[in-house]
Amino acid sequence: MDIRKIILLFLTVSFTLALPAQNADINTLKTINSWHVHGLSRGLSESGIILPVGIPTAMGIYALIKKDRPMLKDAVYLGTSVIEAVGITYAAKHIIGRERPFVKYPDKIHAYGAPDADSPSFPSGHTAAAFSLATSLSITYPKWYVIAPSAVWACGVGFARMNQGVHYPSDVVAGAAIGIGCAFANVYVNRWLNKVLFGE
Repeated sequence: MDIRKIILLFLTVSFTLALPAQNADINTLKTINSWHVHGLSRGLSESGIILPVGIPTAMGIYALIKKDRPMLKDAVYLGTSVIEAVGITYAAKHIIGRERPFVKYPDKIHAYGAPDADSPSFPSGHTAAAFSLATSLSITYPKWYVIAPSAVWACGVGFARMNQGVHYPSDVVAGAAIGIGCAFANVYVNRWLNKVLFGE
């Protein structure tokens, strides 16, 4: 079974399991959405775009300037992990087409810093990017002072997306699973990529 079939199967199962749990999904979201930490959530949510793009880019630029090949390989691994996670979530969003919670339940969920209402909800792209970066950083630099802050930050991004009312808990869980999965799968993809880019 190739990777595309595995991803499609995972997304189908995730979405199917999300349907009967819709009441728990919306009730949990309603509680999280009511917590008055929306300023913090806005910052965490924005970091879910800035850091997954900024960290691999900064590492890559620094590595090129210093001619540091090991760091350049790490930057490529981190960057491609994030690109894969974002690509899969973007495709899944438009295949599944789940409405944002603040659109479907305007009487229960208030949007704080909401995206375009036409943008699909499932899975969470911010969460996928955050967990992809956090996991790939942890694989590359397996030290507690990398793993712990990375995990806390990625969980914070997922929480922020719910607190802002733009994603269901199931969107966030699926996004996290995609991000983690891409980081692990990309270990093997980058063995091939290193041969192509670096002849190794």
